[in-house]
Amino acid sequence: MSKLMTSVSGVRGIFGETLNPIVALQYASHFGQFMAQESVNPASHHIPKIVVGRDSRTTGKAMLYAILSGLISTGCEVIDLGIVPTPTVLLNVKKHSAQGGISITASHNPPQWNAMKFVDGDGMFLSPEKASRFIESVNAEINWNDWQNMGTVTEDAEAINYHIQRILAIPYLNIAQIRSKKFKVVLDSVNGAGGLASPLLLKALGCEVVEINSEPTGVFAHTPEPLNENLHQLEENVKLHNADLGFATDPDVDRLAIVDETGHCIGEEYSVALAELFILPKRPGDIVVNLSSSMLSDYIANKFGVKVHRTRVGEIYVGKKMKELHSPIGGEGNGGIICPEVNYTRDALTGMALILALLAETDQKLSEIVNSLPRYYIAKAKIELPLEQIDKALKKLPSLLTEYELDFQDGVKAIAPDHWIHIRKSGTEPVIRIYAESDSLQRSEQLCQDILNKLNS
Repeated sequence: MSKLMTSVSGVRGIFGETLNPIVALQYASHFGQFMAQESVNPASHHIPKIVVGRDSRTTGKAMLYAILSGLISTGCEVIDLGIVPTPTVLLNVKKHSAQGGISITASHNPPQWNAMKFVDGDGMFLSPEKASRFIESVNAEINWNDWQNMGTVTEDAEAINYHIQRILAIPYLNIAQIRSKKFKVVLDSVNGAGGLASPLLLKALGCEVVEINSEPTGVFAHTPEPLNENLHQLEENVKLHNADLGFATDPDVDRLAIVDETGHCIGEEYSVALAELFILPKRPGDIVVNLSSSMLSDYIANKFGVKVHRTRVGEIYVGKKMKELHSPIGGEGNGGIICPEVNYTRDALTGMALILALLAETDQKLSEIVNSLPRYYIAKAKIELPLEQIDKALKKLPSLLTEYELDFQDGVKAIAPDHWIHIRKSGTEPVIRIYAESDSLQRSEQLCQDILNKLNS
């Protein structure tokens, strides 16, 4: 049986094994009480307001009802957004001046998984320190309210429209210019929450939209992580419809992958890079990405005379650093674009608007822009180990990587002038993840394999 994963990324597990309505109710009830005291946006009259939204997973409704029960039974005022992207949940926490939020989603995990992601009153995920305190609190006794002090549930059907209006209001987006191009876009929402949001945004930007896998059934049309190997259907449809490009999102719409006009998936690392290319000429400033993101950001930063700051993997780390530095753009190399003009969180919808604006402004095809950039290749591998063995395996790495400059912010990152290797414990699965980047795919794959061999020896 799998183990319940608890981390800064939330609480995640396979539904029916380690995650079930009882677990969801326990965490939700404690979360309401915790945020009444710990939110960065203190509650008036000590009645916490909590925003809840979910992706389309088939277990989402069972999770939702358990979470609602836990929240209202501890006196919370709950706002239910329905099926919406995760960045929509975070943004609407700020809209409603709420004390916190819960996004019910396992993001890119397979359909048997579900999860709860916990949001603070600033519309960002809980800080690592606060997340740790919250997780430690969930085994305490719950203070259930009596019959005279039950919470309430109201619905907000305008959450997605609010999100779209915030994107359209980005001051450096030339909406008229984008609309004038009448881009044809193929959209693959993998039957996740994006099917309810992405077409609305693209049509508002004047695009002709060809939708595939847009029904939010939670029965994913393919492996839900938006990696090149999972997007062959999108590639074929871009060619079939002679489209300008294709967009793919994961089930909760915080990661964006792109297919160019030739039907070639350019790789998720280019999503953040293209957003940087568009924004930095307009808003110069240091950019922030995580340790596993591509050297493309270094190239682009150098082009515009700014610096790259790297954080641990996890959007909360990137977002907090961006906020500290007043960074105009950043994100994670897995397609997670963070644009502070909307919110300091990963947002595939905002990413779509930025990419279309870049194409409209430059009047170039996507493949031409990508070909103007250096080509780096990231390979990924993982090794599954019992949780108790993962830390032991990581501790022996420094002695195996003596020829590198080492960064210990998040696992071990080994840095050389022309390549890097990053080895870290996953926050969402009981695995060690290995990433490597160099100037050839073969070399990057070999670097990953070398680490695997050392860890297995």
